[in-house]
Amino acid sequence: MNLQCIIVDDEPLAREGLELLVRETGFLRLIALCGNAMEASQILSQERVDLMFLDIEMPRVRGIDFLKGLTVRPEVIITTAYPHFALEGFELNVLDYLVKPITPERFLRSVNRARELMESRQASSPAVDFFFIKCNNSYEKINYDDILYIEGSQNYVTINTRLGKFMTLATMKSVEEQLPPGRFMRIQKSFIVAVNKIQSLSGNEVTIGTYKIPVSKIYKEELMQLIDKHLIKR
Repeated sequence: MNLQCIIVDDEPLAREGLELLVRETGFLRLIALCGNAMEASQILSQERVDLMFLDIEMPRVRGIDFLKGLTVRPEVIITTAYPHFALEGFELNVLDYLVKPITPERFLRSVNRARELMESRQASSPAVDFFFIKCNNSYEKINYDDILYIEGSQNYVTINTRLGKFMTLATMKSVEEQLPPGRFMRIQKSFIVAVNKIQSLSGNEVTIGTYKIPVSKIYKEELMQLIDKHLIKR
């Protein structure tokens, strides 16, 4: 199970060190590096974020205050040089509290806990293979198995299926949060594809049926990991 994460820290060296640890795990996908709470807030409003690494002492808005202001939030791992904030952090129900400098062993223990928690939630949730959208003047049932790819444009999302196209007033984030993990993958800011419908990857384009869909650099690494996992080798 891959987890989408962001790093929120005002220190460039701290962000760089965490980024290296994240990329070494194999199951964390870093979607943003944020230097302050305002940047993080924007990402959280646009993207599905499963896990946030959050520093406490930052200019303008402290990490703890930012966390208190979130009504909907991902799992949070505090990363700080100040151990005396630990009690306040755990009172806010954070997943873990890492004191800098963070060792690879301690980091891995923490993110493995995050993955196990997400997998446990996924296993305990009821199996549902569809959702509904409001399209024109009716409510349309969309089966996951019918979806080819999803395209976002401003405030609208078009769901391309084997049965046709359905447009609805929604954000890419809200649709992505509805999709079952592992079966769908975002390959560009405006495109989510059904993994089992991908026929080929050539250059920076994915082919699904007669459609050619662009792949952005930030998402191509995860797509290549998926391909390599199922690649027949000599």
